[in-house]
Amino acid sequence: MSDGRDPIRAAQANMRQPTVRRFYKSVGVREAEGGGFELTLDGRAARTPGRNKLAAASRALMQRVAEEWGRQGETVDPADMPLTRLLNSAIDGVAGAMEETRADIAGYAGSDLLCYRAEAPEALAERQRLAFDPILAWAAEALGARFNLAAGVIHVAQPPEALAAVRAALDAVDDPAALAALSVITTLTGSALLALAVARGFLTSAEAWRVAHIDEDFQTEQWGVDEEAKARRAIRWREME
Repeated sequence: MSDGRDPIRAAQANMRQPTVRRFYKSVGVREAEGGGFELTLDGRAARTPGRNKLAAASRALMQRVAEEWGRQGETVDPADMPLTRLLNSAIDGVAGAMEETRADIAGYAGSDLLCYRAEAPEALAERQRLAFDPILAWAAEALGARFNLAAGVIHVAQPPEALAAVRAALDAVDDPAALAALSVITTLTGSALLALAVARGFLTSAEAWRVAHIDEDFQTEQWGVDEEAKARRAIRWREME
């Protein structure tokens, strides 16, 4: 992002925070002044690293955040609180950079993972076709976005109408938490279309994750498991989930 308020980097920075001793006993969720719901610790409003109230429009989201805080033991481990980190990023970063965040996500549509196909081997090309084509068909029907396909890694320009349709779908997302989630999914999968398919309920997060790793899984079948890559993928899946 042009002003440095990248919600992905903000989430990663929060994840790297060291553990601290648990400083509260009770966790709750209550209606916030002006609407929405906020997290409380020992009856007081919880704060983000930017000193904003930890709140969201969705009660269900805040209940999940409260569960993260409630399950902490003697220490508070940010790595065990992915929704809290996401919401922190949404409040401290995305909320003040909605247009920039939308533009970042839309940028992925110009070279979306689903539009680039292997020429060989045929087995991989067929797997891609079976996994990618239904999502592109959904994008055409649900978003009005029809994309061009490319063989290999040579860039192919996408129709301006398709890119505009993706941007229109993103413009309709006015909740910073939802937009932050879209940003995270897009970055983790390399696909704005996969992120929108999850947001619209066409795919589950697990289905989108599988589609995003068609190539990697095929290579693993051919050459075996890379344990370091497997560990990195497990961490990234936790963020996706």
